[in-house]
Amino acid sequence: MAPRIFWIGDSTVQFNTIFTWPQCGMGQVLDLFVRPDIAVYDHARNGRSTKSFREEGLWTPVKDALRPGDLLLMQFGHNDEKIEDPTRYASPEQFAANLLAYARAAQAKGALPVLITPLVRRHFEGDTLTPTHGAYPDAVRALAARESLPLIDLTAASAQLVQRLGEPASRELYMVFAPDLYPNYPEGKTDNTHLRYLGAVKFTGLVADGLQTLGGAYAQVLLDAPEKDKYDEKGYER
Repeated sequence: MAPRIFWIGDSTVQFNTIFTWPQCGMGQVLDLFVRPDIAVYDHARNGRSTKSFREEGLWTPVKDALRPGDLLLMQFGHNDEKIEDPTRYASPEQFAANLLAYARAAQAKGALPVLITPLVRRHFEGDTLTPTHGAYPDAVRALAARESLPLIDLTAASAQLVQRLGEPASRELYMVFAPDLYPNYPEGKTDNTHLRYLGAVKFTGLVADGLQTLGGAYAQVLLDAPEKDKYDEKGYER
């Protein structure tokens, strides 16, 4: 039986509908990177933290569904850090403890948890991308090292990509666009957290790279790279 992939997290991962287009979460494009027999279940929800995701009962169906060999991808942080909202806020220490609880529950079911540091926000000061997540990425890194849990450092990888693209080219990845481009946003949008389709694909590709680096069962869910001579110059199979 093929393993399945479950993804829990926030709005940067959530599956969006036509009513919020062009917003697109990473979870809804993971299918592009995995084998066709691998089912992806995106349970991420807008605005949730490691705390509220559990307290609202969103974790229970995931935990109940997990079976041996499944992968559990976990990417939170954007909402845990909102100290002004006690329903979502978790200190960096509690944030790590919540992630560890998810990981241990998955391991008890024979599943394979993967910690993912939070996706970078597009926050430039001049030409320099500046971090906004404070201690939360380091909390995930320290947890992974301390508990010997698999880690994909999406904060670092996505920051490198966005810095390389620079401002304004990186706007194409996020919900940053002029008026009258999309019916859902006639006045345009300046949202440096949430993603458009291109951003979702680019950043999910970094997650796929991380799974490949982890190797073993984590890499085995990914598509095999096509043979270089299998396709002609127009992309058609020979």
